[in-house]
Amino acid sequence: MRLVRDVVTVRVPATSANLGPGFDALGLAVGVWDEVTVRAVAGPTTVTVRGEGAHDLPDGEEHLVVRAVRAGLDLAGAPQAGLELTCTNAIPHGRGMGSSAAAVVAGLVAARALVSEPEVLDDAAVLGLATQMEGHPDNAASALLGGATAAWVDAGGAHAASIPLDPGLGVSVLVPQARLLTRTARAVLPAEVPHKDAAFNAGRTALLVLALGGRSDLLVPATEDRLHQDYRADAMRPTAEAVRALRAAGWPAVVSGAGPSVLVLDRLDEVTTAMLASRGWRVLSPGVAERGAHQVP
Repeated sequence: MRLVRDVVTVRVPATSANLGPGFDALGLAVGVWDEVTVRAVAGPTTVTVRGEGAHDLPDGEEHLVVRAVRAGLDLAGAPQAGLELTCTNAIPHGRGMGSSAAAVVAGLVAARALVSEPEVLDDAAVLGLATQMEGHPDNAASALLGGATAAWVDAGGAHAASIPLDPGLGVSVLVPQARLLTRTARAVLPAEVPHKDAAFNAGRTALLVLALGGRSDLLVPATEDRLHQDYRADAMRPTAEAVRALRAAGWPAVVSGAGPSVLVLDRLDEVTTAMLASRGWRVLSPGVAERGAHQVP
């Protein structure tokens, strides 16, 4: 195995996991993009970050994209080199929009484009490595494949399948100023939940797959959850209050991933958008990213 090019640029979308009831399983790619250029060099590794995370992220070997590129090259049996990395980031960090999964998937897809036998790093291999690095496959699956995905892990590793989407599905994202670490949001979850709550979520997840495919009239009941959002409410009170208020007004609103952003599976109207903006939310209308991570020509 050898490197067949010395530079590659990859675009990767933001993602929202869970979509309400589909905890650690469902994900949706949304049209907010990071762009990463990786150049193999003879010298030391350097990282330049523009946009989100410009002043917060490591600038050497500890950068997550660098670590992912190296993991991909190792799996492919390709030689390592110094890396010159340029990241132009639009995905908010620490907001439940899959920024870490995007970084990992971008690095792995970049590694695939650099090597002489890219089939070694096919989508299955990329998802498997990304799941090892992330701990779960939901964000990584939708970042890799685009659209909506269902992901799972079994004895054979991580797997994902695309979920058919209504082409008219709208997406709005409410981004707060505050951040919340995923590990903090996970720490408040109980080790066990009542059987009735697990059964409730199983039914709502099945209903959500139907709703995403065209039954938009079912989106509000289909996005109900009893497994994680209420447990996390005290850790992100403005998020919980926004979700409750939007749902009371008939919007299919959920916590985006581990939060604190809010995902609405519809296009918010101007009045609601203005009201939310007046309360400090940055309201995005990115739509669905139908394409996942890909090399830019």
